[in-house]
Amino acid sequence: MPKVYFVGCGPGDPDLITVKAKKLIQKADVVVYSGSLIPSEILKMCKKARMYDAAKLVREEIFDLLKKNAKKGKKVVRLHDGDPSIYGAIREQMDNLYKEKIDSVIVPGVTSFLASAAALGAQLTLPGVTQTMIITRAEKRTKVPKREKISELAKHRATMIFYLSVQLIGNIVKEAVAGGYPKPTPVGVVYRASWNDEKIITGTLETITKKVRDQKITRTAIIIIGDVIKPKSYEYSRLYDKSFSHGSVSYTHLTLPTSDLV
Repeated sequence: MPKVYFVGCGPGDPDLITVKAKKLIQKADVVVYSGSLIPSEILKMCKKARMYDAAKLVREEIFDLLKKNAKKGKKVVRLHDGDPSIYGAIREQMDNLYKEKIDSVIVPGVTSFLASAAALGAQLTLPGVTQTMIITRAEKRTKVPKREKISELAKHRATMIFYLSVQLIGNIVKEAVAGGYPKPTPVGVVYRASWNDEKIITGTLETITKKVRDQKITRTAIIIIGDVIKPKSYEYSRLYDKSFSHGSVSYTHLTLPTSDLV
């Protein structure tokens, strides 16, 4: 059965591409890539492929390229930034290929929210603070179900991660506060995580909107809201403690000095 490989190439730094993704790119006959979101260093890994910039194509043209080349027996790679399964629009591509009896293989990649957490030096799930992450986006052209309104999700006071939404940061802050986050809650914004021109902005729900606008950041940024960004206290995991028992997990509480995020 013919195949198309949906490959995540990571958040930007070419050293963060997986070994499997690199091998597929090097062996590919055809690569359809996501425009300027793919670093030039990664595109240079294509040794023999005919390359197509998806940013210059409409949906039907992309489907047609994938279908025709796969049916010719060529090794076809649909190259996505980050991980294809997160805001990658791969479901519609795979379903159309399935109708043509073409199989799809997803190759995961490091996604930008993980690169952003690394840039911030943050542990997104922290004992005594939160064990939950909510990954979402603010509503714009793509509608968000009513049950997923930011103010509803904010009631959990978990770590909230926003893709594709930095231009709406003012609205995000208002809804987050309306949902229950205190105004001093820490926020981290990372522009082009892991790229050479990466920018890191930290603040609180009270200060972050102005800071982001002062930096004129309107796209390609991840927003992370939650106490994990700058925890005042948390609990030590006992996973590697000598008292750890596989029957239960206990924690030691650690209080940190308060620092001013403003």
